[in-house]
Parts: sequence; structure tokens; C-alpha cells
Amino acid sequence: MSDADFLGCGVASGKPRLVHLTIPSMEKGAAVVDVPEIVTLPNGLRLVMTAIPTAQSAAVSFFVRVGSRDEDPRTNGLSHYIEHMLFKGTTKMPTAPEISEAIEGAGGGLNAFTTKEITCYWNNLPFERVETGISVLGDMLQHSLLAPEEIERERTVVQQEIRRSHDSPGAYVSELISTAAFGDQPVGWPIAGSIETVGAMQRADFISHMGGFYSAANAVLSVAGNIETARVRELVEREFGGLPTGTAATFGGASGARPEEHILIEGREIEQTNLALSAPGIGRHDPDRYVLDLMNTALGRGMSSRLFKEVRERRGLAYSVSSGSTRYLDIGSVSVSAGVTREHQEEALQVITAELQRLVDEPMPDEELQRTKDYAAGSFRLSLETPMSLGQRRGTQLLLDGAIEPPDVTVERLRAVTAADIQRVAGRVFGARHYSLAVVGPSAPADRLDAILAGG
Repeated sequence: MSDADFLGCGVASGKPRLVHLTIPSMEKGAAVVDVPEIVTLPNGLRLVMTAIPTAQSAAVSFFVRVGSRDEDPRTNGLSHYIEHMLFKGTTKMPTAPEISEAIEGAGGGLNAFTTKEITCYWNNLPFERVETGISVLGDMLQHSLLAPEEIERERTVVQQEIRRSHDSPGAYVSELISTAAFGDQPVGWPIAGSIETVGAMQRADFISHMGGFYSAANAVLSVAGNIETARVRELVEREFGGLPTGTAATFGGASGARPEEHILIEGREIEQTNLALSAPGIGRHDPDRYVLDLMNTALGRGMSSRLFKEVRERRGLAYSVSSGSTRYLDIGSVSVSAGVTREHQEEALQVITAELQRLVDEPMPDEELQRTKDYAAGSFRLSLETPMSLGQRRGTQLLLDGAIEPPDVTVERLRAVTAADIQRVAGRVFGARHYSLAVVGPSAPADRLDAILAGG
């Protein structure tokens, strides 16, 4: 065990405070690399810097603790709409092309994403142009024009994005399962909103939403790559020092009860039946999260997973089948998705639920458990190969968890999971068979599908 499992940030007291904890490697004699430095600016903005001297790039990511969970029925989709609008012009760069050309002209790329709990704006540049990346993000986040004509123009773009998702059965079933699993509450609503909610939003909504959430106390800036941390601190103070302090966002907890309407079917005359099954999962900070990650890996990650071997290789019921785990701050889900023909829909669902029940009923064999640990630990390490991936992980953790977990600690905790742990957590997640289901395409009736979910 290391001397410190997590890295925390200090509280601002008139000047930036640096917290730099040395974390010994889990392996004896191994060198310590990529240890982040965390600074809290006087306005409360937390900055996490990861110096990687061998990297050729610098990734700059700004995280705000706001997403579709922070909206009401009228403004559902506003966080995502704002994400679009911050690329549409600032006081320094009044047009969208000027913003993109500033980054792409330096050889980099830029984008953003919105989830149910966070919004992130990022750019990735050659390391010698990190100043450009920090400057552009600072301008976008503090000086966007939100011009009425641009809001109207982008309204159609956002609505087309919603239509595109609806027209893609595989994408739409992923949206539908969230509603089937969580029901009519913010965590169950679509991130992009609806055609109607996007159509009704006004500029005052944008200003009010940003004023409530886009503040230093509710954000984290992460910079990773071949950087000089002292210089990055200077740049960030210069570009983000004027960001209002504000307060950290909070939201009401979600209900974990399965909705009465837990099977949603959108019948379409298409060749494939797209289905997604969901079971209640666990929250982001639950002590069983490492066990759940191992269980999910064995269940549906990769071609050696149980679902792939049983549903595709052994029975030929689907081309694609996989599982995933989603953890929000207070609630979560475990899901299985597959694309099958209508004639195989019921059999595939029976096989999938049988595999879930097998995790409850039988301890995982030692050889499979070891292979699963190796795959989970190895793929986790490989996912952190780039400055962008490290910067994104650390920024997200600092924002949502208040601390950063070193990769060696994550690996150690994954490898500590036992077969008994997996069987216990499988019982916790799948034992009650409180499954929800979404289907897009030709389908059996809901009552028949519900009977299969219940074990009939």
C-alpha cells in the first residue's frame, strides 16, 4: 500500500496553494512518474497539472459540474446546448471559425462533451503551443457572446443532432433504456433534451444557467503533457483568475426504484431488433465499484467475455453483444446491449438473463477470475497512455471525487477482488431480477418480454 491512496487539493487562502504528494510506486524500485500537482487559485478554481516530459502534446480540459441532471423539464437539454454555443464566438474571436482556426492553426484539435453530471471543453495541441490552448479555453468560457442570431442558427443544428440519434436504432435504444431504468426524473432524461425543449429555449435561459454553474468553485482545469508546471500556473492565473468564485453545485438524489413502465418498445420495420437490458447498479463512490468493474469485464467486455462466447460464438444469436456499467454520483446501472433478429429476440433475452443469474448462483472459477483481472488491469493501464486520457481522468476525479486515485491503487484494488466478492455483488445487482428493457425494431409483446425478465 502506498503512503497516500489519494491526492487532495488545498483550500485557497489568498494565494495559490500547491499540494504535491509523492506516491511511491506499488512496485519496489520502480520510478515514480506522472504524479499530478494540484493548485487552488484564489478564486477557488482547482488546477491539476500532469507533467509528462516525453510527450509531444499538451491536453487542456476544463470541467464544469453541470449536466442534464441539473435541469428541469422545461430546460432539459440546456447544458448540452450551451456546450455548442461556447464555440460560436467571443469578444476576442467573434466568429466560430476564428476559434477553431486558433487551435487547428496551431496543429491541434478541440471539442467538448456533456454528460448527465459534467460538461467538458478540451483542446489538444503540440506541447509548445499550450499557451494557445489555455488562452482559447479561458476566452470561450468567460467571454462568449451568446449572440441571439447564433442561438437561433445553432438551435436547428442541435435539433438535427437529436433527430440523427433517433434515426440510429443502436443509439436510440441506449437513450431509451435510461428512461426505462430511471423513469421520469432528471437522471432518466435525455442529455440533449427534445425537439420541443430545445425549440423553446431563450438567451435568458443560457445566461441564467451559466451564471449558476460556470464558476470557479464548480470547475476543474486539467493540463497534461510536456509542460512546465510553473509556467502553466502563471498562464492559468492570467486567463482564469477573473472567473467568478460562485459555489459548488448540488442536486437532489435520484430514486432507485424501478419505474412502473420499465419496458419501452419502439416498433420499427427494420431488419434488426436492438435491445438493451438494465439492472440497478451502484453509485460512483460505492466500495463495491472495483468488484462491479471486474464482474462487468467477465460478463461483457471483449471476445473472451461470457456473453460474447455464449450469445455469439456458441449460439450465433447476435453479431454484437456487450455489457457496461454506469456510475453516477448517487446511483448507477449495469446494462447489456445486443442486436438480434426478431426470431432470435426471446431466446437471446433468455440466454442473457441466464448468464446474469449464473453470476449470482455460481462462484467464478479461479482461471477465469485471474484472466479477468489481467484484462481489466491491463486495459485500464493502456487507457492512460496519452496526456489527453490522463488529463481527462484526473480532471474528472478531482471534480466529482475531490481527490485523485493513482493508477497503481486502482490496479491493486482490482486485483484484490475475490470470487466471493463477485458473487456477492452479482446478487446485489441481479438477485432481485429488477430488470428494465428497451427495444427498437420488430419485437415480441411487452408482457412476453416481462415474463422472460422475471424468469418465465
